[in-house]
Amino acid sequence: MTAAVPAERLDSLDVFRGVTVAAMILVSTPGTWEAVYVPLDHAAWNGWTPTDLVFPFFLFAMGMAVPFALARRRLAARGVRVHLIRRALVLFGLGLLLNAIKAPPPLAWSTFRIPGVLQRIALVYVAVALLTEYTSPRTQIVAAVIALAGYWAALTLVPVPGVGAGVLTPDGSLASYVDRRLLPGHLAFGVWDPEGLLSTVPSIATALAGVFAGAWLLRSPGPDSSLTLWAAGAAAAIAGLAWGRFFPINKNLWTSSFALFTAGMAAQFLAVCHWLVDVRRRRGWVVPFVALGRNALAAYVLSIGLDSLLTRWTIDSGGPSLKWMLYHASFATWLQGCCRPESASLAYAIAYVALWAVVLTVMYRRHIFISV
Repeated sequence: MTAAVPAERLDSLDVFRGVTVAAMILVSTPGTWEAVYVPLDHAAWNGWTPTDLVFPFFLFAMGMAVPFALARRRLAARGVRVHLIRRALVLFGLGLLLNAIKAPPPLAWSTFRIPGVLQRIALVYVAVALLTEYTSPRTQIVAAVIALAGYWAALTLVPVPGVGAGVLTPDGSLASYVDRRLLPGHLAFGVWDPEGLLSTVPSIATALAGVFAGAWLLRSPGPDSSLTLWAAGAAAAIAGLAWGRFFPINKNLWTSSFALFTAGMAAQFLAVCHWLVDVRRRRGWVVPFVALGRNALAAYVLSIGLDSLLTRWTIDSGGPSLKWMLYHASFATWLQGCCRPESASLAYAIAYVALWAVVLTVMYRRHIFISV
Protein backbone atom coordinates (compact mmCIF):
# COMPACT_ATOMS: atom_id res chain seq x y z
CA MET A 1 0.00 0.00 0.00
CA THR A 2 1.02 3.62 -0.40
CA ALA A 3 2.32 5.53 2.56
CA ALA A 4 0.05 7.90 4.41
CA VAL A 5 -0.26 11.29 2.77
CA PRO A 6 0.52 14.39 4.81
CA ALA A 7 -2.51 16.42 5.79
CA GLU A 8 -0.99 19.62 4.40
CA ARG A 9 -1.09 19.74 0.62
CA LEU A 10 1.15 21.83 -1.57
CA ASP A 11 -0.49 24.89 -3.10
CA SER A 12 1.24 24.20 -6.40
CA LEU A 13 -0.85 21.05 -6.86
CA ASP A 14 -4.06 23.10 -6.69
CA VAL A 15 -2.58 25.80 -8.95
CA PHE A 16 -1.62 23.18 -11.53
CA ARG A 17 -5.12 21.73 -11.49
CA GLY A 18 -6.72 25.17 -11.59
CA VAL A 19 -4.71 26.27 -14.62
CA THR A 20 -5.66 23.01 -16.32
CA VAL A 21 -9.37 23.52 -15.60
CA ALA A 22 -9.16 27.08 -16.94
CA ALA A 23 -7.56 25.73 -20.10
CA MET A 24 -10.27 23.07 -20.44
CA ILE A 25 -12.97 25.73 -20.30
CA LEU A 26 -11.05 27.98 -22.70
CA VAL A 27 -10.64 25.39 -25.45
CA SER A 28 -14.14 23.92 -24.99
CA THR A 29 -16.18 27.12 -25.19
CA PRO A 30 -15.08 29.36 -28.10
CA GLY A 31 -17.47 32.00 -29.31
CA THR A 32 -17.95 29.95 -32.48
CA TRP A 33 -16.39 26.70 -33.65
CA GLU A 34 -16.21 28.18 -37.14
CA ALA A 35 -13.39 30.53 -36.09
CA VAL A 36 -10.79 28.95 -33.81
CA TYR A 37 -7.04 29.54 -33.81
CA VAL A 38 -5.15 26.35 -34.67
CA PRO A 39 -3.36 26.08 -31.27
CA LEU A 40 -6.77 26.17 -29.58
CA ASP A 41 -8.15 23.24 -31.58
CA HIS A 42 -7.23 19.57 -31.53
CA ALA A 43 -4.94 18.04 -34.12
CA ALA A 44 -6.99 16.48 -36.90
CA TRP A 45 -5.45 13.05 -36.24
CA ASN A 46 -1.72 12.40 -35.74
CA GLY A 47 0.39 15.09 -34.09
CA TRP A 48 -0.53 17.49 -31.32
CA THR A 49 -1.45 21.05 -30.48
CA PRO A 50 -1.43 22.79 -27.06
CA THR A 51 -5.11 21.89 -26.79
CA ASP A 52 -4.25 18.20 -26.95
CA LEU A 53 -2.29 18.61 -23.71
CA VAL A 54 -5.27 19.77 -21.68
CA PHE A 55 -7.10 16.48 -21.02
CA PRO A 56 -3.88 14.57 -20.19
CA PHE A 57 -2.93 17.38 -17.80
CA PHE A 58 -6.31 17.00 -16.11
CA LEU A 59 -5.83 13.24 -15.68
CA PHE A 60 -2.31 13.92 -14.39
CA ALA A 61 -3.79 16.38 -11.87
CA MET A 62 -6.43 13.84 -10.85
CA GLY A 63 -3.66 11.35 -10.18
CA MET A 64 -1.96 13.87 -7.89
CA ALA A 65 -5.20 14.32 -5.92
CA VAL A 66 -6.13 10.65 -5.48
CA PRO A 67 -3.85 9.95 -2.46
CA PHE A 68 -5.32 12.95 -0.61
CA ALA A 69 -8.88 11.83 -1.29
CA LEU A 70 -8.18 8.28 -0.16
CA ALA A 71 -6.38 9.47 2.98
CA ARG A 72 -9.52 11.36 4.01
CA ARG A 73 -11.77 8.42 3.20
CA ARG A 74 -9.79 6.03 5.39
CA LEU A 75 -11.21 7.94 8.34
CA ALA A 76 -14.82 7.72 7.11
CA ALA A 77 -17.19 5.10 8.42
CA ARG A 78 -18.10 3.70 5.01
CA GLY A 79 -14.48 3.31 3.97
CA VAL A 80 -12.70 3.53 0.67
CA ARG A 81 -14.50 0.93 -1.46
CA VAL A 82 -17.94 2.50 -1.09
CA HIS A 83 -16.48 5.91 -1.88
CA LEU A 84 -14.78 4.62 -5.03
CA ILE A 85 -17.94 3.03 -6.38
CA ARG A 86 -20.14 6.00 -5.57
CA ARG A 87 -17.73 8.58 -6.98
CA ALA A 88 -17.20 6.63 -10.19
CA LEU A 89 -20.95 6.21 -10.73
CA VAL A 90 -21.62 9.90 -10.09
CA LEU A 91 -18.83 10.98 -12.46
CA PHE A 92 -20.06 8.60 -15.15
CA GLY A 93 -23.64 9.80 -14.65
CA LEU A 94 -22.61 13.46 -14.91
CA GLY A 95 -20.81 12.65 -18.13
CA LEU A 96 -23.95 11.07 -19.55
CA LEU A 97 -25.91 14.13 -18.46
CA LEU A 98 -23.53 16.43 -20.35
CA ASN A 99 -23.85 14.19 -23.40
CA ALA A 100 -27.63 14.44 -23.16
CA ILE A 101 -27.47 18.25 -22.94
CA LYS A 102 -25.20 18.42 -25.99
CA ALA A 103 -27.15 15.88 -28.07
CA PRO A 104 -29.43 17.36 -30.75
CA PRO A 105 -33.14 16.70 -30.16
CA PRO A 106 -34.93 14.39 -30.21
CA LEU A 107 -32.88 12.27 -27.83
CA ALA A 108 -32.65 8.69 -29.07
CA TRP A 109 -31.00 5.90 -27.14
CA SER A 110 -29.95 4.05 -30.30
CA THR A 111 -27.56 6.88 -31.21
CA PHE A 112 -26.85 8.32 -27.75
CA ARG A 113 -23.14 8.75 -27.07
CA ILE A 114 -21.97 6.78 -24.03
CA PRO A 115 -18.22 7.62 -23.78
CA GLY A 116 -17.05 11.08 -22.78
CA VAL A 117 -14.52 13.08 -20.77
CA LEU A 118 -16.10 12.48 -17.35
CA GLN A 119 -16.79 8.86 -18.21
CA ARG A 120 -13.08 8.33 -18.90
CA ILE A 121 -12.18 10.17 -15.73
CA ALA A 122 -14.49 7.84 -13.78
CA LEU A 123 -12.88 4.70 -15.18
CA VAL A 124 -9.34 5.99 -14.73
CA TYR A 125 -10.14 7.15 -11.20
CA VAL A 126 -11.27 3.68 -10.14
CA ALA A 127 -8.20 2.01 -11.62
CA VAL A 128 -5.74 4.50 -10.13
CA ALA A 129 -7.45 4.59 -6.74
CA LEU A 130 -7.39 0.80 -6.44
CA LEU A 131 -3.73 0.68 -7.46
CA THR A 132 -2.64 3.41 -5.07
CA GLU A 133 -4.69 2.01 -2.19
CA TYR A 134 -3.82 -1.66 -2.45
CA THR A 135 -0.44 -1.91 -4.21
CA SER A 136 3.09 -0.65 -3.68
CA PRO A 137 4.68 2.15 -5.72
CA ARG A 138 6.80 -0.45 -7.50
CA THR A 139 3.68 -2.34 -8.56
CA GLN A 140 2.14 0.92 -9.77
CA ILE A 141 5.19 1.60 -11.94
CA VAL A 142 4.94 -1.90 -13.38
CA ALA A 143 1.23 -1.34 -14.08
CA ALA A 144 1.98 1.91 -15.94
CA VAL A 145 4.66 0.22 -18.05
CA ILE A 146 2.36 -2.71 -18.85
CA ALA A 147 -0.45 -0.33 -19.82
CA LEU A 148 1.76 1.57 -22.27
CA ALA A 149 3.64 -1.41 -23.70
CA GLY A 150 0.54 -3.62 -23.85
CA TYR A 151 -1.50 -0.97 -25.64
CA TRP A 152 1.30 -0.41 -28.16
CA ALA A 153 1.56 -4.15 -28.81
CA ALA A 154 -2.20 -4.51 -29.16
CA LEU A 155 -2.61 -1.68 -31.67
CA THR A 156 0.38 -2.68 -33.77
CA LEU A 157 0.27 -6.49 -33.64
CA VAL A 158 -3.36 -7.60 -33.19
CA PRO A 159 -5.12 -7.83 -36.59
CA VAL A 160 -8.48 -6.13 -37.07
CA PRO A 161 -10.94 -8.24 -39.11
CA GLY A 162 -10.99 -7.04 -42.69
CA VAL A 163 -8.23 -4.48 -42.07
CA GLY A 164 -5.15 -6.15 -40.62
CA ALA A 165 -2.70 -5.22 -37.89
CA GLY A 166 -1.10 -1.86 -37.22
CA VAL A 167 -3.66 0.28 -39.07
CA LEU A 168 -4.06 3.48 -37.02
CA THR A 169 -6.89 5.19 -38.91
CA PRO A 170 -10.18 6.33 -37.35
CA ASP A 171 -12.08 3.29 -38.59
CA GLY A 172 -9.22 0.80 -38.95
CA SER A 173 -7.55 0.80 -35.53
CA LEU A 174 -8.08 -1.94 -32.98
CA ALA A 175 -9.34 0.70 -30.51
CA SER A 176 -12.17 1.81 -32.80
CA TYR A 177 -12.98 -1.83 -33.67
CA VAL A 178 -13.35 -2.73 -29.98
CA ASP A 179 -15.54 0.33 -29.39
CA ARG A 180 -17.78 -0.55 -32.34
CA ARG A 181 -18.18 -4.10 -31.06
CA LEU A 182 -18.96 -3.11 -27.48
CA LEU A 183 -20.81 0.19 -28.03
CA PRO A 184 -22.40 0.01 -31.50
CA GLY A 185 -24.22 3.22 -32.36
CA HIS A 186 -23.09 4.96 -29.17
CA LEU A 187 -19.84 6.58 -30.37
CA ALA A 188 -19.20 10.26 -31.02
CA PHE A 189 -18.28 9.83 -34.69
CA GLY A 190 -20.13 6.66 -35.59
CA VAL A 191 -17.15 4.37 -36.14
CA TRP A 192 -14.85 5.75 -33.45
CA ASP A 193 -14.76 7.84 -30.28
CA PRO A 194 -11.91 9.94 -28.83
CA GLU A 195 -12.80 8.69 -25.32
CA GLY A 196 -13.31 5.05 -26.22
CA LEU A 197 -12.89 2.02 -23.97
CA LEU A 198 -9.62 0.48 -25.14
CA SER A 199 -7.84 3.84 -25.37
CA THR A 200 -8.68 4.38 -21.69
CA VAL A 201 -5.98 1.84 -20.79
CA PRO A 202 -2.95 4.07 -21.57
CA SER A 203 -4.69 7.05 -19.97
CA ILE A 204 -4.41 5.16 -16.67
CA ALA A 205 -0.65 5.48 -17.05
CA THR A 206 -1.10 9.25 -17.53
CA ALA A 207 -2.87 9.52 -14.19
CA LEU A 208 -0.34 7.25 -12.46
CA ALA A 209 2.38 9.64 -13.60
CA GLY A 210 0.53 12.32 -11.63
CA VAL A 211 0.55 10.05 -8.58
CA PHE A 212 4.32 9.60 -8.87
CA ALA A 213 4.99 13.32 -9.39
CA GLY A 214 2.79 14.45 -6.51
CA ALA A 215 4.32 11.89 -4.15
CA TRP A 216 7.81 13.01 -5.14
CA LEU A 217 7.11 16.67 -4.30
CA LEU A 218 5.41 15.78 -1.03
CA ARG A 219 8.33 13.66 0.13
CA SER A 220 10.90 16.39 -0.55
CA PRO A 221 9.32 19.77 -1.35
CA GLY A 222 12.58 21.73 -1.70
CA PRO A 223 13.97 23.48 -4.78
CA ASP A 224 16.01 20.45 -5.82
CA SER A 225 12.77 18.49 -6.23
CA SER A 226 11.51 21.03 -8.76
CA LEU A 227 14.64 20.63 -10.86
CA THR A 228 14.60 16.83 -10.60
CA LEU A 229 10.92 16.64 -11.55
CA TRP A 230 11.46 19.01 -14.48
CA ALA A 231 14.38 16.92 -15.74
CA ALA A 232 12.38 13.70 -15.40
CA GLY A 233 9.51 15.31 -17.30
CA ALA A 234 11.85 16.47 -20.05
CA ALA A 235 13.25 12.94 -20.37
CA ALA A 236 9.76 11.46 -20.60
CA ALA A 237 8.64 14.04 -23.18
CA ILE A 238 11.72 13.35 -25.34
CA ALA A 239 11.14 9.62 -25.04
CA GLY A 240 7.52 10.12 -26.10
CA LEU A 241 8.59 12.14 -29.14
CA ALA A 242 11.11 9.46 -30.08
CA TRP A 243 8.51 6.72 -29.68
CA GLY A 244 6.18 8.82 -31.80
CA ARG A 245 8.39 8.24 -34.83
CA PHE A 246 7.28 4.60 -34.76
CA PHE A 247 3.96 4.81 -32.89
CA PRO A 248 2.48 8.22 -33.81
CA ILE A 249 1.48 10.72 -31.15
CA ASN A 250 -2.30 10.72 -31.37
CA LYS A 251 -4.70 12.10 -28.79
CA ASN A 252 -7.78 10.48 -30.30
CA LEU A 253 -6.24 7.01 -29.93
CA TRP A 254 -4.31 8.07 -26.78
CA THR A 255 -1.30 6.24 -28.15
CA SER A 256 1.41 5.20 -25.70
CA SER A 257 3.78 7.78 -27.19
CA PHE A 258 1.12 10.45 -26.60
CA ALA A 259 0.63 9.30 -23.00
CA LEU A 260 4.38 9.38 -22.29
CA PHE A 261 4.93 12.71 -24.04
CA THR A 262 2.04 14.49 -22.33
CA ALA A 263 2.92 13.06 -18.90
CA GLY A 264 6.40 14.48 -19.35
CA MET A 265 5.05 17.88 -20.34
CA ALA A 266 2.69 17.84 -17.35
CA ALA A 267 5.57 16.99 -14.99
CA GLN A 268 7.58 19.90 -16.36
CA PHE A 269 4.69 22.32 -15.88
CA LEU A 270 4.07 21.03 -12.36
CA ALA A 271 7.76 21.54 -11.57
CA VAL A 272 7.51 25.17 -12.71
CA CYS A 273 4.35 25.69 -10.59
CA HIS A 274 6.08 24.16 -7.58
CA TRP A 275 9.18 26.32 -7.99
CA LEU A 276 7.15 29.52 -8.35
CA VAL A 277 4.44 28.88 -5.75
CA ASP A 278 5.98 26.69 -3.04
CA VAL A 279 9.71 27.44 -3.35
CA ARG A 280 9.86 31.10 -4.41
CA ARG A 281 6.51 31.93 -2.75
CA ARG A 282 5.28 33.97 -5.74
CA ARG A 283 1.60 33.75 -4.85
CA GLY A 284 0.05 37.06 -5.81
CA TRP A 285 -1.55 35.52 -8.92
CA VAL A 286 -2.65 32.11 -7.66
CA VAL A 287 -6.00 32.69 -5.92
CA PRO A 288 -8.28 32.24 -8.97
CA PHE A 289 -6.40 29.11 -10.00
CA VAL A 290 -6.43 27.67 -6.49
CA ALA A 291 -10.17 28.33 -6.43
CA LEU A 292 -10.63 26.53 -9.75
CA GLY A 293 -8.36 23.70 -8.63
CA ARG A 294 -10.15 23.11 -5.34
CA ASN A 295 -13.52 23.00 -7.14
CA ALA A 296 -12.33 21.44 -10.38
CA LEU A 297 -15.31 19.15 -10.95
CA ALA A 298 -17.86 21.88 -10.27
CA ALA A 299 -15.99 24.30 -12.53
CA TYR A 300 -15.91 21.85 -15.43
CA VAL A 301 -19.46 20.49 -15.17
CA LEU A 302 -21.14 23.85 -14.58
CA SER A 303 -19.19 25.73 -17.27
CA ILE A 304 -19.58 23.06 -19.96
CA GLY A 305 -23.20 22.44 -19.00
CA LEU A 306 -24.09 26.13 -19.22
CA ASP A 307 -22.29 26.51 -22.55
CA SER A 308 -24.25 23.57 -23.95
CA LEU A 309 -27.54 25.02 -22.71
CA LEU A 310 -26.75 28.43 -24.20
CA THR A 311 -25.88 26.74 -27.50
CA ARG A 312 -29.21 24.88 -27.62
CA TRP A 313 -31.44 27.66 -26.21
CA THR A 314 -33.14 29.72 -28.91
CA ILE A 315 -35.49 32.64 -28.45
CA ASP A 316 -37.53 31.84 -31.56
CA SER A 317 -38.00 28.44 -33.11
CA GLY A 318 -35.36 28.02 -35.80
CA GLY A 319 -33.62 31.25 -34.80
CA PRO A 320 -30.05 31.77 -33.58
CA SER A 321 -29.01 30.36 -30.24
CA LEU A 322 -28.72 32.48 -27.13
CA LYS A 323 -24.96 31.88 -27.15
CA TRP A 324 -24.67 33.20 -30.71
CA MET A 325 -26.63 36.30 -29.72
CA LEU A 326 -24.40 36.93 -26.69
CA TYR A 327 -21.25 36.31 -28.70
CA HIS A 328 -22.37 38.47 -31.61
CA ALA A 329 -23.51 41.38 -29.44
CA SER A 330 -20.55 41.32 -27.03
CA PHE A 331 -17.58 40.52 -29.28
CA ALA A 332 -18.23 39.73 -32.93
CA THR A 333 -19.82 43.05 -33.94
CA TRP A 334 -16.85 45.21 -32.93
CA LEU A 335 -13.84 42.87 -32.94
CA GLN A 336 -14.37 41.42 -36.39
CA GLY A 337 -14.17 44.90 -37.84
CA CYS A 338 -10.54 45.31 -36.81
CA CYS A 339 -9.32 41.77 -36.18
CA ARG A 340 -9.70 38.26 -37.48
CA PRO A 341 -12.90 36.34 -36.61
CA GLU A 342 -10.75 34.02 -34.48
CA SER A 343 -9.93 36.98 -32.21
CA ALA A 344 -13.59 37.57 -31.40
CA SER A 345 -14.13 33.88 -30.76
CA LEU A 346 -11.10 33.77 -28.45
CA ALA A 347 -12.17 36.94 -26.62
CA TYR A 348 -15.52 35.34 -25.83
CA ALA A 349 -13.80 32.22 -24.48
CA ILE A 350 -11.45 34.29 -22.31
CA ALA A 351 -14.36 36.28 -20.91
CA TYR A 352 -16.21 33.02 -20.19
CA VAL A 353 -13.20 31.65 -18.30
CA ALA A 354 -12.91 34.90 -16.34
CA LEU A 355 -16.58 34.70 -15.40
CA TRP A 356 -16.17 31.23 -13.94
CA ALA A 357 -12.92 32.22 -12.23
CA VAL A 358 -14.86 34.94 -10.40
CA VAL A 359 -17.68 32.54 -9.48
CA LEU A 360 -15.27 29.89 -8.19
CA THR A 361 -13.20 32.47 -6.30
CA VAL A 362 -16.31 33.63 -4.46
CA MET A 363 -17.14 30.02 -3.63
CA TYR A 364 -13.57 29.44 -2.44
CA ARG A 365 -13.59 32.48 -0.17
CA ARG A 366 -16.89 31.31 1.32
CA HIS A 367 -15.51 27.78 1.78
CA ILE A 368 -18.00 26.24 -0.61
CA PHE A 369 -16.54 23.08 -2.13
CA ILE A 370 -18.55 20.68 -4.27
CA SER A 371 -17.24 17.13 -4.43
CA VAL A 372 -18.63 13.67 -5.06
